[in-house]
Amino acid sequence: MDFSHSERSQRYQEQLSVFMDEHVYPAEAAIAQRNRTGDEDPIEAPPEMLDLKRIARAQGLWNLFLPDDEYGAGLTNTEYAPLAEIMGHVIELAPEATNCSAPDTGNMEVLHLFGTPEQKERWLVPLLEGEIRSNFGMTEPDVASSDPRNLETSITPDGSDYIVSGRKWWSTGAVSKDSKVAIVMGVTEPDAPPKDRYSMILVPSDAEGVEIVRDLPVFGYRHRGGHAEVAYHDVRVPATNLIAGPGQGYMIAQARLGPGRVHHTMRAIGQAERALSMMVERAKSRTAFGSRISEKGVVQEWIAESRLRIDQARLLVLRAAWLIDTEGNRAARHEVSAIKVVAPRMALWVINKAIQVHGGMGVSDDTPLAAMWANMRTLQIADGPDEVHNMVLARRELR
Repeated sequence: MDFSHSERSQRYQEQLSVFMDEHVYPAEAAIAQRNRTGDEDPIEAPPEMLDLKRIARAQGLWNLFLPDDEYGAGLTNTEYAPLAEIMGHVIELAPEATNCSAPDTGNMEVLHLFGTPEQKERWLVPLLEGEIRSNFGMTEPDVASSDPRNLETSITPDGSDYIVSGRKWWSTGAVSKDSKVAIVMGVTEPDAPPKDRYSMILVPSDAEGVEIVRDLPVFGYRHRGGHAEVAYHDVRVPATNLIAGPGQGYMIAQARLGPGRVHHTMRAIGQAERALSMMVERAKSRTAFGSRISEKGVVQEWIAESRLRIDQARLLVLRAAWLIDTEGNRAARHEVSAIKVVAPRMALWVINKAIQVHGGMGVSDDTPLAAMWANMRTLQIADGPDEVHNMVLARRELR
C-alpha cells in the first residue's frame, strides 16, 4: 500500500481546509451562539447552510464521496477518506455543506449503482443537486435489528404496486421538510433463504399512509433532520419503485455499507483530532496547583496516548479504504468491521480525556465536546453494534 496521498486528493484537502477555516468554523460559532439563546431550530437547516452549499459547489467541493466522474468528483475511497476526516471536525455542518452527509450519501450510492433510469431521474438527480434530502428505513423498534432476519416490515406485491406496512425508527433526516423520499428495507419473500427475503423500495415522504410518529433525541441532543420513528400504514407505491428487484435488499445493503463505514470512521477520526487539539490548547492555557495543566504527567500521558490511538486508527481505516478500491467491498468486509469498532472507540477515549481536561466546561455546551461524545457513543450502535462486528472478526479467526 502506498501511504502517500494522490496529487488530486492533496489539492482537495488544501481547498477543503481553507473552506472550513473561512466559512464552516464561523458558521458553527454563529449557530452555537443561537443555540445558547434558544434561537436555533435544531431540525431544519440553519440560514448559513444555503451560503455554505453555494460556496462549496462554486469551489468544486461537491459530491466528493461519489467515485464517478459524471456525478461526483471521481475520487477513490482512499482519496476521499482524508476529506471525510477534515469534514468530521464540524460534523454537523461540513458534510451537509458539501452534499456528503449521511444518509443521503448511502442512498445516492444505492441509486447510482442499482437505480433504473427513471429512479435516477426522479430521485438521484435532485439528491445530487442538493435540491432534496432523503432518509433510510431499516432499524425497527420491536425487534433486534442488528440481525436482519428479525425485520418485520413487509413489502407485499399487489397488482402493479407494492404495499409497505411496518414501523421503522432512527430514520435519520425524515423529520425535515426537505426529506422527500425514503429507501425502506422490508420482507418481500418470507419463505426464501434469509439473504433472499428482503427488498428495498423507494417510498415518497408524502405518500398516503406515511406517518412521522416522533423525533428521537440522542442523549438529549436533537440533530439536523431529526431521527424519526416512522409508521408505514399500508403505503401503496408503484412496483417500479422497487430497487434492483425482489429479494435484492441484503445485497444492496452490503454494497451500501462498506464505503459508508469508511466515511463514518474517518469523520470519527476528524472528531478525535479536533478533541485532541482542544485538549492541548486547554492544557497549555490553564494553571492548577502551581503549574500549567500541560506540565502534569497524567495529562501528558493522555495527549501522547491520544496521538498514538488516532494515528493507529487512521492507518487501519486507510487500509480498509485501499482494499475496497483495489479488491472490492467483499474482500474488505473484515477490515470494515474492524474500523467500525476501532474508530468510535478511539474517538470516545480521546473526547473523554478532552472533556476531563476542560473540567466543568467540558460537559457544557460551551464547547462541542459533549455533543461530539454523544455522536461517537451512538456510532458504537449505528451501522451495526460493536458486538456484531466483533463476532464477524472472531469467526474469521476461529476459522
